[in-house]
Amino acid sequence: MEEKRRAKRMKVDMMLEISNLFKQDNIVIKNIDASIRVANISKSGIGFESKADLPVGYYFNAKIELGGSENALFAVIQIIRSEKREDSMFYGCQFIGMAPVLEFIFDEYEKTLND
Repeated sequence: MEEKRRAKRMKVDMMLEISNLFKQDNIVIKNIDASIRVANISKSGIGFESKADLPVGYYFNAKIELGGSENALFAVIQIIRSEKREDSMFYGCQFIGMAPVLEFIFDEYEKTLND
């Protein structure tokens, strides 16, 4: 199968919490308190697993730390697809409006994986 991803995915094991989801037109879902386990990350987005049933098309704010807090980035993430797994859901998401200057964080993280 032909690879269609815009950026190389890298394995990562990190936990995040989603407390609110939002959509354009000021639609907000509050107090979700969903734990997610991020499985992979790329310059364009993340893949994560959760027991929560989250709606596709919604956004959330995240603080992503790759290789320590000095390489933390704050991002808006949009859920673009979901897939049912055995006892959880897997979600594919994209970063929204991330400045290209922040791509160095991913380059540095990839270097640590290859060392």
